[in-house]
Amino acid sequence: MKLIDFDKRFSDYINQWVKEHKDEYKNFEAMEQDMPNVYMQFLNTPAAWLQGVTPGAYFTQFDDCKELVDWMRAYTEKKVPIPAQLLDRIVEVGIPCEKRLVLLLKDESAPLEARMTAIGLLREMESTAPRALYIEWTKNRKEKDELCDNALESLHQMGRDVVKQLTEVIGGATRAGQEAILDVLSDYPGSEKVFGIALALFKEDKKKRAVLAGYLGKLGDDRALPALIEAAEDEKLPYLDFIEVRNAIERLGGDAPEREYESDEGYDALQRMQ
Repeated sequence: MKLIDFDKRFSDYINQWVKEHKDEYKNFEAMEQDMPNVYMQFLNTPAAWLQGVTPGAYFTQFDDCKELVDWMRAYTEKKVPIPAQLLDRIVEVGIPCEKRLVLLLKDESAPLEARMTAIGLLREMESTAPRALYIEWTKNRKEKDELCDNALESLHQMGRDVVKQLTEVIGGATRAGQEAILDVLSDYPGSEKVFGIALALFKEDKKKRAVLAGYLGKLGDDRALPALIEAAEDEKLPYLDFIEVRNAIERLGGDAPEREYESDEGYDALQRMQ
């Protein structure tokens, strides 16, 4: 498989096009506005470097999922920009490529870019094939994890289809995993178990009170009000966190305490913006 740098080829095409057409424009801005049309010309012009095939049609010649996905991975391994047309072709082939993309996700030796791209492609295909894998990752996730952050977007997209499974695993998840799961489940209130975990985390983790207050507000259970009000009265609560806690209190029908802030970085920054 050839790893053709389509970005470089387009750059060469643009440079030549500018030389030939620069006198047709009054200024650079006018020329820049025409770039989408130039790109379409590039895609639809037969290219000698593709043996006469147009760049836009090149990857449509291929429909073997293993070849297409392995091709995408090879681009990342060689640090050559992945052609958008290759990604479009994988999505176009669709469901037959799901299995190969999930295998790539499971391969921890694969480049992070390839796995991240695979998540994006599966999400674009609205695939549920990696659901169990994403839930497992989220359950066991560490504090900072780009791959899990990307997978979490897909769990959000899957919506109610993942609520039951996430509710089942949240109790045994890592602390970071529980917070990530709450990010999804707070959109689907009603579980006593989920509310209990959200409230416990809010009481335990003062550094995350802003985001956890947001989850409590969305869960809609006013039993969280005493803990939220106590936090709002905490003299050490930063102003930006106070705003989120206050919003949660008001969302649950409570009355937030009045506070005055002086010499708070967040408060001062907001004042300067006004």
